[in-house]
Amino acid sequence: MKKSDPQKNMLYQLYNQPAGRCILKVLTAPALSRLAGRFLDTSASTVLIDPFVKSNGIDLSDYESGPFASFNAFFTRRLAPGKRAVDHTPSHLIAPSDGLLSVYPIEDGTVCPIKGVEYSVAGLLRSKKLAEKFDGGLCLVFRLCVDHYHRYAFFDSGKVLRRYFVNGILHTVRPVALEARPVFVENSREVTVMRTENFGLAAQVEVGAMLVGRIVNRDVCTFARGEEKGLFEYGGSTVVLLLQKDAAKLDDKFVLGGEEQSVRFGEQIGETHAR
Repeated sequence: MKKSDPQKNMLYQLYNQPAGRCILKVLTAPALSRLAGRFLDTSASTVLIDPFVKSNGIDLSDYESGPFASFNAFFTRRLAPGKRAVDHTPSHLIAPSDGLLSVYPIEDGTVCPIKGVEYSVAGLLRSKKLAEKFDGGLCLVFRLCVDHYHRYAFFDSGKVLRRYFVNGILHTVRPVALEARPVFVENSREVTVMRTENFGLAAQVEVGAMLVGRIVNRDVCTFARGEEKGLFEYGGSTVVLLLQKDAAKLDDKFVLGGEEQSVRFGEQIGETHAR
């Protein structure tokens, strides 16, 4: 018999039952996440580290060791030297973060996840004009769980054209929520529009999630492939990468609309489209 997942069951009740949806309004409020984030910045929060590691089965061998000044300092810990290799081949598309990757075609400005709620690129970017540039392209969704590395990078070298923050609420990004709400359009997020050397115009969107204290991005004008872009504080979060039509071809294991595939920051996931 398959083991029950108490957290999944609880989230199902929150997103699919009338009483749960009332509680959800409180839980998704940014004020609650800010309050939680302030506590997780304190030295008192370090008591949560060991239980968190044990309950989530986190392998710490890939990371720099402590001690950590707060839970958030632990959660945003850096990798130990040599624990990730960035593929610097110009024609290779790399993962900007650890995570579970799913890939969707952008058709008529809409992304339609299997078993999920469709959402428009215009809604995600809050710009119809910008969204039109990605019609016919690809939407890559990297879902970070609590045991993933929570720093992310630029997937290619280039320059930033525009960066802006979109206020919203903070749903969880677990599948039970993605199947019930247009989470990426409703959640707080930061959008970076960039011109890359090998993949042309692209947009990278960091999406906050329930009890995530902050999305922290570096303020840069130019960037190099694999260079750190920013980090998420506590919680499971998501990086969404938008590519234009014919900008890249994904490796065969990433089926459009198919199951999520585990990826690691810096590894090749595709290549420039044959021209």
